[in-house]
Amino acid sequence: MDVVTLGESMVTFLPGRPGRLADVPSFDRAIGGAESNVACALAAFGHTARWVSRVGADGFGDHLVERIAGYGVDVSAVRRDPGRPTGVYFRTAGDRGTGAHEVAYYRAGSAASAMSTRNVDLAAVRAARVLHLSGITAALSDTCLDLLRALTAPGPDRPLISFDVNHRPGLWRTAEGPRVLLEVARHADVVFVGEDEAEQAWGVTGGPEAIRGVLPEPGVVVVKQGERGATAFAGPGRSTDADRGRATASRPTAASPTAPPPTAPPLTAASPAALPPAAPPLTAAPPTETSAAATPPPETSPGALPPTAASPTGASPTGASPTAAPHAFEPALRTAVVATTGAGDAFAAGFLSATLRGLPLRTRLRHGHLFAAAALTAPGDLAPPPARDHADRLAALDAGAWGRLRLGPGWTQADRATEEANHP
Repeated sequence: MDVVTLGESMVTFLPGRPGRLADVPSFDRAIGGAESNVACALAAFGHTARWVSRVGADGFGDHLVERIAGYGVDVSAVRRDPGRPTGVYFRTAGDRGTGAHEVAYYRAGSAASAMSTRNVDLAAVRAARVLHLSGITAALSDTCLDLLRALTAPGPDRPLISFDVNHRPGLWRTAEGPRVLLEVARHADVVFVGEDEAEQAWGVTGGPEAIRGVLPEPGVVVVKQGERGATAFAGPGRSTDADRGRATASRPTAASPTAPPPTAPPLTAASPAALPPAAPPLTAAPPTETSAAATPPPETSPGALPPTAASPTGASPTGASPTAAPHAFEPALRTAVVATTGAGDAFAAGFLSATLRGLPLRTRLRHGHLFAAAALTAPGDLAPPPARDHADRLAALDAGAWGRLRLGPGWTQADRATEEANHP
């Protein structure tokens, strides 16, 4: 299994026309959930993905499981709770950034909020190259927070941990939310955080470098900067393997039905390029960049992985000095925005997809932007990503052509999107 995601998903009701929730006469049913959005996008792109959660023994639970499975996601570890309902929410047509936007959640006491180490299949959760989590789960209940702490703790079966901060102040029952999110993020290997939410949650200003300063432990920190783009930092941090609990030899047992083939090394901090199972042995040199740099200095390392795991020979896996901190910036694509909901989840999926494929750091950011552009140009929380060859061709454009791209609704379904027709 390439990726497992764990978290709550809900049935979403989208208004049939703009207006206040009090005035909208009808709604269309859809699904939404940060972690299942990531799983669906990755599965649609050709990766193996599993979503783990709990839903009610009700029609909404049936709908969620069926829709997510329809994307090719493994839902075998989803459990039904006969005593708790599936969460639902209603939202207006306006984007979250506008004052007129309304969201009404009906998730208190939901089946997913009761997730714990006792009622979740932990073996199924850990049987993957990457485990993707988010701060939303931490906010749902004390048992959910305990579950996240257990999954990010040291252990021989811990996969590479991806964590999207997803700071939602309205979900937290106490003022401890920001501190808890920082704690969990510092135990992850790949962290996604918005520049705005870092300021809101932690009071961090000063740009991506300042955010990296409060998150030195993760091997990769991706700072999302809205319409401007995103910056990714990778390289040695200040922690040790023992501090962060990396299990560099982690792998599901052969008895596990979802265990990878014997020849597939786990995706761990020791592998700077995080290559697929059939990839040749890694070298100290980073992958060759396929496009010109946008603004920052050229990267000196593929920057895939947590900083402190040693290579099999004991040398730095990247060949970089212990204090090196490679980073890359990529501008966001210009899109005809339909809705912003789900764009952050799509970005994480694109970045993780490129990580699984062993692509360079800058290219990972571009795949994140492409997946996000697919979500931005479609209604609802979920949108199919572009075909892999289409995404690869766009990600390989030089900086000038990348900057000239204009993507509108339906671009992922075209072999060559109308908006890019004039660009070779």
